Amino acid sequence: MTPDPPVRVLVVDDQRLIREAIASLLDIQPGIVMIGTAADGRDAVEQAVVLAPDVVLMDVRMPEMDGVEAVTVLRDHAPGVRVVMLTTFDDEEYVVQALRAGATGYLLKDLPARELAAAVRLAHAGVAQLDPAAAARLASALADRPGARLDTSLTAREIDVLRLIARGSTNREIAGHLYLSEGTVKNHISRILNRLGLRDRTQAAVYARDHGLL
Repeated sequence: MTPDPPVRVLVVDDQRLIREAIASLLDIQPGIVMIGTAADGRDAVEQAVVLAPDVVLMDVRMPEMDGVEAVTVLRDHAPGVRVVMLTTFDDEEYVVQALRAGATGYLLKDLPARELAAAVRLAHAGVAQLDPAAAARLASALADRPGARLDTSLTAREIDVLRLIARGSTNREIAGHLYLSEGTVKNHISRILNRLGLRDRTQAAVYARDHGLL
């Protein structure tokens, strides 16, 4: 059986020490290969278009072009690239904007290397990465805003599933919590995305938080 090719990663951070440290730690993890680093969003876009990484780990606050704007540009110029935001607890507003712009998820910068590597692999597979430790702060920030009305076409069970997605639960965890099969959970998620016109679990999580489901 031919092994899967390694996940090609580009790390973006305006602080040289941080980006080099993250790159060095990831480069020794199995199944991952570093293809470059960038110091700001503009450099990240240019490198991503040329190098075509599988996953970009993107800092949020940077000079020249911040992570939010870079995600927006990459969506048009390199739509196949998965972007995961690297954030701190003080970046809630930036994170919300980035997720709405198309980021696959967000992680905290102090995540252990092994967990960060696992998150990179999952992001490459299309699984949204929402750091549970930061989720409460992000939900609190969103709760302070007036939200739109929740779509009434969702069933009570779909709302339960949506709420658990927003908490960062996996399909298996949702299935165990709601006493459902994983197949049923997948069907619920597909219907939720279709009814709300959302692209993926990340957008579903933002929708849930915007509408007070946490």
